[in-house]
Amino acid sequence: MGILMWILVGLVAGWLTGKIMKGSGYGFFVDILLGIAGALVGGFIANHLGLDAHGGFLYSTLIAVGGAVILVAILRLLKRA
Repeated sequence: MGILMWILVGLVAGWLTGKIMKGSGYGFFVDILLGIAGALVGGFIANHLGLDAHGGFLYSTLIAVGGAVILVAILRLLKRA
């Protein structure tokens, strides 16, 4: 069940990040991967800021979106260089 939840959070986070960042998008599967990677980045940042790591689906999705937005911003900066 944990893997399915990661995929669901990744899907939602990737979709929301696409709406927030307003770009050409990366496609369905890459959006999911960015959402999952964003969850890892967001969790790392939240942990270092002292935020609780367990908060349910909505909390996890918000953390994942924050991390995915950071990742997409970095990808866009690297793409320009």
